Amino acid sequence: MDYLEQPSENTPMQEIKDPILEQNGVRLFVKRDDLTHPEVSGNKWRKLKYNLLKAKEEGYSTLLTFGGAYSNHIHAFAAAGKLYGMKTIGVIRGEEHLPLNKTLNFATSQGMELTYLDRTSFRDYKAAIPKLREQFGDFYMAPMGGSNQLALEGVAELGEEINNFNQKVDYVCAACGTGGTLAGLINSIKSNTKIIGFPALKGGEFLYDDINGFLSSKENININWSLNTTYHFGGYAKKKPELLAFMEDFKEKHHIELERIYTGKMMYGVIDLIKNGFFERGSIIVALHSGGLQINR
Repeated sequence: MDYLEQPSENTPMQEIKDPILEQNGVRLFVKRDDLTHPEVSGNKWRKLKYNLLKAKEEGYSTLLTFGGAYSNHIHAFAAAGKLYGMKTIGVIRGEEHLPLNKTLNFATSQGMELTYLDRTSFRDYKAAIPKLREQFGDFYMAPMGGSNQLALEGVAELGEEINNFNQKVDYVCAACGTGGTLAGLINSIKSNTKIIGFPALKGGEFLYDDINGFLSSKENININWSLNTTYHFGGYAKKKPELLAFMEDFKEKHHIELERIYTGKMMYGVIDLIKNGFFERGSIIVALHSGGLQINR
């Protein structure tokens, strides 16, 4: 490809050293997918990759997607569109507020055109697509959060990287938003590895149905997967002092920055489960760092 600054794959595994791990007889590695790219990092790149390639192959010059005003997806989508030399349109939930927040300001700096959809209409955002085509002309649509079957193909490549790790992995842990990343891992991780998803939203049990919906047409999937819905810290984007203190301590000890919406909650949950003896002694655990650090800025 002739696109500049392509995201890097085959991201490193970083082992965490901590007395808690030694006391409980487990090893913990972080899959550093936050290092794929400074702006299109982690699972956002994995999920967008094949959508972008398909849009290019089918001759589209414009990409459109949906998201909230602080959406990691909107941020990454705008940057990816610029990398691929394509116009992007972001349909934002709610009303316009000026000045723009940092997420939307960044998106416009990457050339994204913003339009808004009131919260009631946004609940059934796909119904707005005909009017959006009248307004903007033809475009390639990527779903909110980027999760579709093409996204699963990109995440499956991440799963293969974990499969090829030089250690036998007993558990893979990942944060969940729409469930697309977890579904991609379930489709690709070896069947003798257990997969645990950590929903960022309160009441994340609904993701069982959403994830199974992604998997319905697949064969030979990993059936050893589950969701842990305990570590939502009150709901999406809630700021809890306990979580923020954990993230700061983790960064100081291990030189890995987390964010409060997804990876901070997931990593807190993994460490807490280790403390409570959830993982069998001798287990090797891989925690996916799925990026999204722009929220910290």
